[in-house]
Amino acid sequence: MRKVSPQNRASNVKSKQRSSLTFRMNVLFFTIFVLFSLLIFRLGYLQIVKGEDYVRALERTEEVRVNTSVPRGRIFDRYGRVLVDNQPENAITYTKMQATKTEDMLIIAEQLAQLIDQPTKRVTHRDKLDFWIMKNKEAAYDKVTEDEMKEFRATDEEMEESTVNAELDRRVRERITEEELAQLTDFDIEVLAIYREMTSGYNLSPQIIKSENVTDEEFARVSERLADLAGVNTTTDWKRVRLSPLAILGRTTVPSKGVPKAKLNYYLARDYSRNDRVGESYFEAQYEEILQGEKSVVKNLTNKQGQVVETLTTYDGEPGKDLVSTIDIELQKEAERIVEEKLLELKSMGSSSLLDRAFYVMMNPNTGELLSVVGKKIEYDEETGKRYIVDYSYGTFTTAYEAGSTVKAATLLTGYSAGAITPGQSFVDEPVKLAGTVPKSSIFNRSGRIQLNDLTALERSSNVYMFKTAMAIAGQTYYYNMPFKIKDDTLQIMRNGYAQFGLGVPTGIDLPGEATGYQGILDNNGKILNLAIGQFDTYSTMQLAQYISTIANGGYRIQPRMLKEIRNPSTDGETIGSLVQEVTPTILNRISNSTEEIDHVKEGLRRVYFGSQGSAGSAFRNAPYTGAGKTGTAQVVYYGPQKDKYGTNTLNLVHVGFAPFENPEVAYAVMIPWATTNFEQYRSQANHIAREILDVYFDLQKKYADEGVSTSSVQQTMISPTTEKKLNEDEAVETINE
Repeated sequence: MRKVSPQNRASNVKSKQRSSLTFRMNVLFFTIFVLFSLLIFRLGYLQIVKGEDYVRALERTEEVRVNTSVPRGRIFDRYGRVLVDNQPENAITYTKMQATKTEDMLIIAEQLAQLIDQPTKRVTHRDKLDFWIMKNKEAAYDKVTEDEMKEFRATDEEMEESTVNAELDRRVRERITEEELAQLTDFDIEVLAIYREMTSGYNLSPQIIKSENVTDEEFARVSERLADLAGVNTTTDWKRVRLSPLAILGRTTVPSKGVPKAKLNYYLARDYSRNDRVGESYFEAQYEEILQGEKSVVKNLTNKQGQVVETLTTYDGEPGKDLVSTIDIELQKEAERIVEEKLLELKSMGSSSLLDRAFYVMMNPNTGELLSVVGKKIEYDEETGKRYIVDYSYGTFTTAYEAGSTVKAATLLTGYSAGAITPGQSFVDEPVKLAGTVPKSSIFNRSGRIQLNDLTALERSSNVYMFKTAMAIAGQTYYYNMPFKIKDDTLQIMRNGYAQFGLGVPTGIDLPGEATGYQGILDNNGKILNLAIGQFDTYSTMQLAQYISTIANGGYRIQPRMLKEIRNPSTDGETIGSLVQEVTPTILNRISNSTEEIDHVKEGLRRVYFGSQGSAGSAFRNAPYTGAGKTGTAQVVYYGPQKDKYGTNTLNLVHVGFAPFENPEVAYAVMIPWATTNFEQYRSQANHIAREILDVYFDLQKKYADEGVSTSSVQQTMISPTTEKKLNEDEAVETINE
C-alpha cells in the first residue's frame, strides 16, 4: 500500500482551509451588498416619495416642552385656620422665541416701557455698561484698538477665541466713563429693566416681566396691544400672603429674586425656573417639594421661522399639597401676648440693660407636636430711637443659654442610672468648700446644715444635693476643703446622661438651622459642680421642652415637629382637602432609667408646684389643674449682642413643666436670658409666663370642646383665622412701642 507523505497531508489541509475561507468571505460580501442595497432603497424612498411630507411635518411640529407655574400649597394650623395663603395678582410675561433677535427684544422692551411703570432697583452697574455698549456698539469697540488685541493674542499662541472676546469686552467696559453712562435717560433705564427680565430665562419659557403691583390700567393697556407685542402676554400670577406673624412659618422668594443663587443648580435640576418662588426659610423651605406642586407642561408647535403656531397642554399639572401644622394659632397668639407683656415688664424694672429677648415652647410630650413656639426680641430704630418687638420664634432652636436649676431632674436621673445615688437617698445641704475655691451653697441655706432627700432637693432647688450627686458620679465623697479629683470619664458620663433627654444634642425638629448649644471647657474639676446645676453648658428652649417631655411621658425622647398632616387641595373652599399622610411620632431613644425612678423624680417636680416649700408654689399652688415643673435661675457671664458689655454678670430666668400631672397633655419651657443684673431681688416672670399660658391652654380646650372644634384627620372644616391682617411675602413683622 502506498503511503502519503507528511508534507502532502499538510498541503491538503491548507488547501481545504483556503477554500473554506474564500466561501465565507463571499457570503460576507454578499450580505453587505444586500444590506447596503436595502439602505439605499430606503433612503431613496424617504427622499423621493416621502421627502416633502416629512419636511412639512418638521416645519409644522418642532416640539418644545415648557413648564408653567402652579399654585403653592396652603398652610393651616391644627384646627383648620389658614396661616399662609395665595393671593392672585395681575402679571405680564414675555416668551422668547428661538428665532428672536436682540433688536426685536429691544423694540418690545421700548414699547412695554411706554405702557407700564417698571421698577429699576434691580438694574446693576454692569447692566448699564452692557446696555450702553448695545446702544453704542461702534463707539464702544473703537475704545480698544486692533494693535492692543494683537498684543494680547501674542501672549499665548494657543489662546481660544472666547478668551480673546472676553478680554475685549472687559477692556471696553473698563473704558466707558461715568459721563457716557449718564447719557442713559430714565426711560432708557426702564427699558433696560424690562429687557434684563426678558433675557433671564430660556427660549419658549415664559418669563415674568412684572407681577408685583401691576395696576389694572397697566394690565388693560398691555392686553389691548398684545397683537403688536410679539411674545408678550397678560396672565394671573399669585403672591404668598401670611395671616400670622410667626417667623418659623418661613418665607418664599418673590419673582424678582427667584431661586437663591446658592442653590440655583439644585433647583434647575428639578425643573424649576430661575424666577420661581421657592421656600427660603424654616417651614416653607423644609417642605418645599410638597408645597411647590407639579408644574403643568405645554408643547409649543413652531414653524421653521421659530414662530409658535399652536400650543398644546400635555399635562395639566397639580397644585402643591396643603400642610396642616401642629400649631394652635389661637394659643400661639395669646402666648405671644403674655411673653411680650412679661418681657416689657422686666425691661421696665431696672437693672435690665442687657435684657432683649424671651422664649417659650409648648409641645405634646406624647407625640412631639409643637402647639406654640414663641420668641420675642426688642430692637431699636437707630433713626427714631424708638424700640419695637420682632418675632424671634426661630431663636427657640437656633440660640442656646445656661438653663440653671431646671436641669436638676436630669442630674438626679443621671445619678440613678450611673449607680451613684439611689431614689430617696439623703444628703446634708451645707456650704461646699473645695480646696482652693470659694464656698458654694444653696440659695435657701447659705450657712447651715439641713438633711434632705432627693424629692425635697427638687422641691426647694438644692444646689448642694446636686453637687454631691456629681461628686458621687466622679467617685468622691465630700468633706470640708477636700481636693477634688474626678474620674476621667465623669464629664462624659454626665453629658451622655443629659443627652438622653435631648440636652446638648439635636432635638430633630423638622426645621432647618437647629443649634445644639455650647459645651464649656473643663479647665478645672470644680466646674463639674456647675454642670450639675445648669451653669456650664448651654441649651436651647426647644431642647428644654424635649427634656421635660421625656420625663413627662415616662422616659421616651420624642422628636418635636411642626408638620401634622399633608392634605390634597380643598375642592370646595369650606373643608380641608382629603388626607394624604398623617405624620406619626418619632421616638429617638428611651432613657436608661426605670419607670420607678422616673415616677419618683416626677413626684419631686410635682412638689415644686404644690409642695409647701415649692419654688414655684406662689405661681401654681392655686391652679385648678395638676402639674409639675422646675424653676431655674442661672448666674451667667454676658456674651450677647452688646459687645461693650461683655463679661457682665447677669441672670437667666428659666422654667420647665408639664400638665396635667397624672396624664400629661403638654410640656413647656420658658427662657429669659440676661433678665437682670440685680442678684438681690428675685424675678418671677418666667414662672408667671408658664402659669398664664397654661391657663389659656386649658381654657381653649374647654372652648373647643363646647364648640365642637377638633383635629379630625377624616374631614376637617376650615375655620376663620384669628386675624384679617395679611402680611405680604416680603413684609417684615414688628410691634412698635413708644
